[in-house]
Amino acid sequence: MSLAIGIDIGGTKIAGAVVDEFGEILRADRVPTPSDTASLEDAVVAMIRSLSEDHAIEAVGVAAAGFIDAAQSTVYYAPNIDWRNEPFREKLEARVGTTVVIENDANAAGWAEFRFGAGRLVSDMCLLTIGTGVGGAIVSNDRLFRGGFGAGAELGHLRLVPDGYPCGCGQRGCLEQYGSGRALMRMANEIADAGGIGQALARARGEHGSLDGAIVGGLIQDGDPGAIAALRELGRWIGEACASLSAVLDPQRFVFGGGVADAGELLLAPIREAYLSHLPARGYHPEPDFVIAELVNDAGVVGAADLARVWVAEHELSGSAE
Repeated sequence: MSLAIGIDIGGTKIAGAVVDEFGEILRADRVPTPSDTASLEDAVVAMIRSLSEDHAIEAVGVAAAGFIDAAQSTVYYAPNIDWRNEPFREKLEARVGTTVVIENDANAAGWAEFRFGAGRLVSDMCLLTIGTGVGGAIVSNDRLFRGGFGAGAELGHLRLVPDGYPCGCGQRGCLEQYGSGRALMRMANEIADAGGIGQALARARGEHGSLDGAIVGGLIQDGDPGAIAALRELGRWIGEACASLSAVLDPQRFVFGGGVADAGELLLAPIREAYLSHLPARGYHPEPDFVIAELVNDAGVVGAADLARVWVAEHELSGSAE
């Protein structure tokens, strides 16, 4: 049995797991994310060593938010960690003595969905993770797309609105400012301020001091018209972006993950409507499916582990060919 470890470094927690070649988790671990980079590295090393105790591990995949180089080795830039041109793979391999592969977290989640989840029956897939921000992953012809320098598929920074809301990337009008959980909160507050269908949102905001994802999500599930209107606006922007992405990528399936995707069909319906309204040459070529991700919180560790396994297999093959 081929086993690999997947590590998913998040803003608040580090998750890890031993994963087999079928995407099944055999052992899992989780610790809080340390605030400084030295302690974070120590925590990752300790987790790898702990998970390796009872299993013969082939490789380790580490997923983190940020720009990763094409060699899956150096973190060019991480938004939530003080990493700038960080040789993280080299540091970890020196300490754990095992092949390590570094991957963008959305890429890892997308690969997991492609191999074992909602995208497993297609060859071309586009994943959008709708959380605090918007992450993306592209699989084309059964291969993960990384771009020439390794930092491709940053779909959340597709420019959607000229001179729109400022984005943390330094530009304005990015999809992340219109299709994320943060954007949903802004839309919900605007509807609350307007009164009318926003009365329940305004009342909840008054009771709790502010709106958050749990409050708005609960109102959405309860069928509150104001919360549903905010979700539909969010879905409209995402659908427009998907129409543009489809013109370039032509995926067979769009997969949506992240916390906002818990809304299920309530989110997918406005996405489909906006997509069809803005799709170039509508009616003259096949249309993709729109589905919710299946692996949820396990996608990062499962994808990171499988990508490490793929890396080892490809390099063993290239070595034997030489």
